Amino acid sequence: MPKRPVIAVTSGEPAGVGPDICLRLSDRAGQYLPAHLVLLADRELMAERAQALYADGESKGARPVLRDWTPELLPDAGSLDILHVPLAVAARPGRLDPANSPYVLQLLDRATAGCLSGEFAAMVTAPVHKGVINAAGTPFTGHTEYLAEKTAAPHVVMMLAGGGLRVALVSTHLRLQDVSGAVTQEALEKTLRVLHAELRRKYGIAQPRILVAGLNPHAGEGGYLGREEIEVITPVLERLRAEGMTLIGPLPADTLFTPRQLAQGDCVLAMYHDQGLPTLKYASFGQGINVTLGLPIIRTSVDHGTALDLAGTGRADPGSLFVAVEQAIAMAQRASSATQ
Repeated sequence: MPKRPVIAVTSGEPAGVGPDICLRLSDRAGQYLPAHLVLLADRELMAERAQALYADGESKGARPVLRDWTPELLPDAGSLDILHVPLAVAARPGRLDPANSPYVLQLLDRATAGCLSGEFAAMVTAPVHKGVINAAGTPFTGHTEYLAEKTAAPHVVMMLAGGGLRVALVSTHLRLQDVSGAVTQEALEKTLRVLHAELRRKYGIAQPRILVAGLNPHAGEGGYLGREEIEVITPVLERLRAEGMTLIGPLPADTLFTPRQLAQGDCVLAMYHDQGLPTLKYASFGQGINVTLGLPIIRTSVDHGTALDLAGTGRADPGSLFVAVEQAIAMAQRASSATQ
């Protein structure tokens, strides 16, 4: 029997829904997934949350068996294998505590180190809370940027997938007033090169077709509504088309997400966060995932936040986490096949 890839799952903000949805992974562990899942979390936190969620019947399924992970363990249906990372202070559902922000980053650091060393084939991340990490004194704009720094990746791309769509971004967590300055020829070219290569490598698309949005309304309308399409975007597209890339655009964003346009491409490249993601999340929320492209490791994530109001209630939907795990496994298997 082929060896199953080991997938590290970080449980995220301890006051949020991360621990809740991670407990539900026991529904698909063992015989249901062609991988060995390892949950990075505080052991006592997971035991307390399991007792609270399953004792009152709020959550579906049987209460998972929590085991201490060792590489020698075999996956077992109904069990969760935990790599213990200790909390700084006890966590309560729905109540953020900056004292636990270092713990959240330790989860990411441990998973990243394991992926870089080959201990883990991929990592899947539950949601973190940017505000409380910054409140603890650590500048943090998101998983994407943090993992790029930790892995020394020269350029990374945030892409969300779900609802039959893939949407990647040139700029990520920026104020709207800063977006135009961030959309440079250099940034756009680097993003397109990473996106093209990763669609081939991680998704097996031999000749990716990328639909590129304009920055301005109506893609600038010939320069009347802005010149970024003429001076920045089009020159990059022409240069990369000459190398053989299939790039369609720049297209007006207000009509890009129509069935006729989407049928022409494998992925959309939006210029900024709220240009591309509202449509994707409308089509797939709860089943979509976030993929960081350009890292030397495989990383997928849920498409939602910490949902503090749902933490500890048993009402959090684990669907996005399930899809993120399944996609991480598929990418790990494809990467393994490519090296054999």
